[in-house]
Amino acid sequence: MDLQLAGKKVLVTGSTAGIGFATASAFAAEGASVVVNGRTQERVDAAVAKIRKLHPQADASGVASDVSNAAGCAKLIQALGRVDILVNNMGIFEPKPFEQIPDEDWLRLFEANVMSGVRLSRHYLSGMRQKNWGRILFVSSESAVQIPAEMIHYGMTKTAQVAVARGIAETVAGTGITVNSVLAGPTRSEGVETFIAQMGAGGNSAAFEAEFFKSIRPTSLLKRFETVEEVANMIVYLGSPLASATTGAALRVDGGVVRAIL
Repeated sequence: MDLQLAGKKVLVTGSTAGIGFATASAFAAEGASVVVNGRTQERVDAAVAKIRKLHPQADASGVASDVSNAAGCAKLIQALGRVDILVNNMGIFEPKPFEQIPDEDWLRLFEANVMSGVRLSRHYLSGMRQKNWGRILFVSSESAVQIPAEMIHYGMTKTAQVAVARGIAETVAGTGITVNSVLAGPTRSEGVETFIAQMGAGGNSAAFEAEFFKSIRPTSLLKRFETVEEVANMIVYLGSPLASATTGAALRVDGGVVRAIL
């Protein structure tokens, strides 16, 4: 299927690894002009080189900037004039008991996970309005719906992303711009490997995965961590012209973790 993405300029934040990298790579495979983003030049350069190796005809470039803060967002905006498709993927999380989460951690996760997308969407939306076409996507999580007891502050930011995405979609009603959020389920990425270590699983990843879906996410129908490519497939479709009738939605790629029908 031709997703009609040739020539579209795509920015994927936090795309040097994990879901972000898989998404950037998939967009490149579809002929889009992809901009990789990460905190360090070394990781950005490595990700761009990997995409070019996987897809020799790819139009891939990168901007090193930490978008978890206002200065980093400003730096990225200055380096990148226009964007047709914005994927607000960058995010951070950490397991921590509620009583041990200080104000600073609540604010830090909100600044990174929510305000990064707010700032970039606010800037790039004007260019999309001028062309009457664009896509804004927030990579949220099933944790937006089923707040995880082990990291409530993270769940709060994921719920906020869904609200922001819906709100922006309301402001562009009747245009060629769509705004959606993607509710990813537990996904095997660099962040999850760190999460496994933080949860005290040591090096036994397989045993942790089995116990995780037995005790922590028992409602999962997939009963395994998703691959980053499985999540990226949904993101790339939503970024395409083919998804023109899907907007203001929170689409689940959660492996069936959320039990609600709607």
